[in-house]
Amino acid sequence: MTRAIDVLLLDDDEEVRHAYGQTLELDGLAVLPLGDSAAALKQLSRSFKGVVVSDVRMPGMDGFAFLDAARRLDPDVPVVLVTGHGDVPMALKALRAGAWDFVEKPADPVLLVETVRRALEQRRLVLENRMLREQAASVDGATEDAWAKRLIGRSEPMQRLRRTLAVLADTRTDVLVFGETGTGKEMAARALHDFGRRRAGRFVAVNCAAIPENMIESELFGHEAGAFTGARERRIGKIEHAHKGTLFLDEIESMPLAAQTRLLRALQERSIERLGSNVEIQVDIRVLAATKVDLLALSGQGRFREDLLYRLNTVTVRLPPLRDRRDDVPALFRHFVTTLAERDGVPAEPPDAATLADLMRRPWPGNVRELRNAAERHVLGLEEAQEPTLEPTGVQSLEAMVDVAERQAIAQVLARHSGRVGQSAEALGISRKTLYLKMRKHGLERDAVED
Repeated sequence: MTRAIDVLLLDDDEEVRHAYGQTLELDGLAVLPLGDSAAALKQLSRSFKGVVVSDVRMPGMDGFAFLDAARRLDPDVPVVLVTGHGDVPMALKALRAGAWDFVEKPADPVLLVETVRRALEQRRLVLENRMLREQAASVDGATEDAWAKRLIGRSEPMQRLRRTLAVLADTRTDVLVFGETGTGKEMAARALHDFGRRRAGRFVAVNCAAIPENMIESELFGHEAGAFTGARERRIGKIEHAHKGTLFLDEIESMPLAAQTRLLRALQERSIERLGSNVEIQVDIRVLAATKVDLLALSGQGRFREDLLYRLNTVTVRLPPLRDRRDDVPALFRHFVTTLAERDGVPAEPPDAATLADLMRRPWPGNVRELRNAAERHVLGLEEAQEPTLEPTGVQSLEAMVDVAERQAIAQVLARHSGRVGQSAEALGISRKTLYLKMRKHGLERDAVED
């Protein structure tokens, strides 16, 4: 059986192809050396599992033209450019155009292998994610784009969350959604319903903390006329109302123990009895429960039924707090500003770089809900109160604090030099390549940067 290509090596110099090919093959990589760009393009497709290492200066179709053609076949294929020292500025432009990385000639063997290995891992993840998305996509087109519009953010925690929810959407499995206040638990639950097979049914949301203790069983299970004082007519409960759809139980930790007992039986049997009736009613429901507390600890205190906990958390989905995905703050804030401005019929004043840098430094204990409130104040033109720039020691890791400080410093220097990479790199005492890679790491706007 023919082994899949790990590295497509493109260079018009046969000696270079032989030297680089030998280096990569000694590290166990399968290499296909080619001297013609057109022949190399024929090897590429969306299912290509390898990476491309290409020279920049070649007759006919050079490395930049090849990069453009390769990205039209698959925008995610990793292309590593090999360039002479004098071509570094061009290579940086190629990075902006979508090249994965570049290596200067003569290529250091260790650096070349490390770069290719990292690119291969990236390619593996891209293809794996595509497969998961295709498996999870519904017949109505619950694509990656649809999920991304519903659950906004390009950070790794959000990409991981969307992948998990996409896999769960079409299943019958009950799900426990865990997250701090304001992280979007109901939004995640609605996405599971809307992009799943039950989307034609109702999404019935119940906030267990908002219903008085003496009314919650009637709300959930319904009642017959005369079941208790004031019950003048039959009432359909929330569980029955969610038949063929999804029942969302928010703040499940607030449900009284007596109601928990009845709920456990309803989940096990998928049937209910209205209060005041002995007739069993079969219900076809999917249950999504949400909590912001540790239910296992709560059950240890006798305040939550352990058997109900194990019935609910067949799968637990954890929503990341905003402090763990600070790179998503600018996109979320812009989204809220646009949405709220449209709601109020006022112009959407885009936030400036200083505002976004300040927002990224805040701890956001209220998470996305708090960020939305800040966006509403921005739309209304109200002055923002100053927030602490860093969280207390022990709440945020040292690495996270260093990342925040590094991003802030780069953003400030870029603003001071009107986005000029060369001058900014010199002011920071780092190379242009290092600055560009750090800009990419921190999600700083590339289109606003003029070199």
